[in-house]
Amino acid sequence: MPVPFVIDTDTAQDDCVALLVGLLDPAADLRAITMVAGNVGFERQLHNAFLTLNAAGRLGEVPVHAGCRRPLMRPWVSAENVHGDGVGGLSMDDGDQAAEDEHAVDTLVRLAAERPGELSIVAIGPLTNIASAALKDPAFAGNVKTLYIMGGSNNGRGNITPAAEFNFYVDPEAAKAVFAAGFEIVVVPWHPLTLHRAVFGPAQLAEIEALGTPLARFFTRICAATLEFDRTVGIDGTTHPDSLTAALLLHPELMRATGRYNVDVETSGEITRGYAAMSWGVHGLEPNATVVEDVDARGFLDYLKGVLARPVEPRRPIAGLPARPAG
Repeated sequence: MPVPFVIDTDTAQDDCVALLVGLLDPAADLRAITMVAGNVGFERQLHNAFLTLNAAGRLGEVPVHAGCRRPLMRPWVSAENVHGDGVGGLSMDDGDQAAEDEHAVDTLVRLAAERPGELSIVAIGPLTNIASAALKDPAFAGNVKTLYIMGGSNNGRGNITPAAEFNFYVDPEAAKAVFAAGFEIVVVPWHPLTLHRAVFGPAQLAEIEALGTPLARFFTRICAATLEFDRTVGIDGTTHPDSLTAALLLHPELMRATGRYNVDVETSGEITRGYAAMSWGVHGLEPNATVVEDVDARGFLDYLKGVLARPVEPRRPIAGLPARPAG
């Protein structure tokens, strides 16, 4: 049976690829897209979500809900220096598209309560919406089947500071609260997992481009700015932790190794804000999360190629989307 779930996102670059996974994988029953302040400006994130729905040929089919527009206790921090506008300058006429009236936090609470123990959540942005839903409804954490989180590093390097991964850095108070709330959690960390298993270098990107589909061209364009940035910081490829997180929910067979950890997040350290301390069982702390330690990297690439190979056409013209090369 298709897996019922929600994607909670700050839509830019690989978040868009994660949405394609949720929209096009036959194993997915994507009930809603909820938006949280993160990568780029909030209205831009909404536009990027509608653009991705259009690219998947499903514009108007999955509701988009606007959520928290800033972190719980801090000013918003963007990643526009990494992602640009998040979609490589692509655009479409979405003047008739708007987020649903229901706030994303209310949507999360409602959907989980309607199907206790059945709905999963893929959280690939800061955890502000998730923490707010847990605060609003004490039953929320127990109603969610599994919360898949892209965030933190497994006692490793960060990607916005030496210590912190972006999602936890932007709203560390929310991340700390979520790990204490009683969810069944699976964590997909930035380091070492993403950097070792979910980077697509020139050879892998060429395989995707060779598919020649509108979706493959969409992928190449939306990842271009991030690829350029990644190369300036010594990563010769594009990073895909968000789409990996969605794929692992739908296809856990891609996991090769996991461990039970106690995960906590630093909120007050001057140079360690957002650091994820992941205790691997020798410190007398009760595990509160499963952390993915290794995945089938080639299997993940082949899986995404299968998604991007689908002969899907946008429902509306997308300005800037390259035409298929002649021949």
